[in-house]
Amino acid sequence: MKDKGYFGIEGFYDLALKGKSGFLIREKDASGNPILLGDEKRIPFEDGQNLELYLDRSVQTIIEDNLKKGIEKYGASEGLVAVMDPITGGIIGMAATPSYDPSKFGEYDAQVYPNPIVANTYEPGSTFKTLVMAAALNEKAVDVQTKFNEEGPIKIGQYYIRTWNDKYNGQLNMSQILEKSSNPGMVFVANKLGKDKFIEYLNKFGIGKKTGIDLEEEATSEIKAKDTWSDIDLATASFGQGIAVTPIQMLQAVASLANKGNLMEPQIVKKISDKNGKVIIKNPKIIGTTVDQKTAKMITDMMVSAVDNGDAKWAKPKGYRIAGKTGTAQIPVAGHYDVQKTIASFVGFAPADKPKFVILVALREPQSSPWGSETAAPLFFNITKELFTYYGISPND
Repeated sequence: MKDKGYFGIEGFYDLALKGKSGFLIREKDASGNPILLGDEKRIPFEDGQNLELYLDRSVQTIIEDNLKKGIEKYGASEGLVAVMDPITGGIIGMAATPSYDPSKFGEYDAQVYPNPIVANTYEPGSTFKTLVMAAALNEKAVDVQTKFNEEGPIKIGQYYIRTWNDKYNGQLNMSQILEKSSNPGMVFVANKLGKDKFIEYLNKFGIGKKTGIDLEEEATSEIKAKDTWSDIDLATASFGQGIAVTPIQMLQAVASLANKGNLMEPQIVKKISDKNGKVIIKNPKIIGTTVDQKTAKMITDMMVSAVDNGDAKWAKPKGYRIAGKTGTAQIPVAGHYDVQKTIASFVGFAPADKPKFVILVALREPQSSPWGSETAAPLFFNITKELFTYYGISPND
């Protein structure tokens, strides 16, 4: 009996990997017993196909080592890192903890079997602001120099939308809204965009849909029906709360901004070959367009400014143009948000003007600080520094 793949790549490509069983056909008598001198036909076993991955061993080692250090340093209960080539959609590194040894999976709790990067949903927090801002720019609902007066909380029905630190900065342009990670500012942007267009762009960015990645267990969270959205739903979704994504969806969506608006299908396998040397190349697959090239350039510049002037600027490698955004999302518990428990994240790509990679980092319940700027961001930049060295990327590239 052959081994069967259940999880990840082995589960998705089980039929291709296991090949075909060999068997023996023998002539039998009326009772069903084989006739020893009768005719027989042997069908030989066929080896399964070979898979060549986009995965880069060096990149994988870099992210696994840094994720382990980050979990220990920041006291997070869980963490993940995913790295994609935004031009091809190829996944060149992916790690999550807690995890398990596939060769001894029976010794682990079944809860750790699904890959959280494709199987789990979370509220992305302020990283989501990049997508909302890109949509509003693309629709010309705002431009970079549109002004918003951040003078205090915004009242939506019975709710008040405040800044993350309850400090207000007065007149802000759209780039400064991302730099300051202004929640009231993003409510302004979402209202300019409008509910119908907001939901349209959720679909364009692939939110609420499976990405099509070639891994078993991919999940998604459906977008609410348009007629059920209230004003407060639009407001909170504008800064990444009250809306759920999978990490791979978030990575794919931001990668489209790095790739001139082209939404790529994430792929693990690059080539498939058989014992006879026949090779099937899985070409990069564009599955949609999120924004036009001009908008992609504008939002890239705004994300660079968010890195250079935001709260995580202290951790950034000097001399490089890196596009990115922090995120801190409170975790919903028993029908309300627990202000002490957060998912801290950072998503970005580099070099900003000729992206080699896009990275998503997320840490669950970091104890040293709840803020993405103080936990996920430095972990992102540590990984980025090592990738610059590995790829031979200098500050002038």
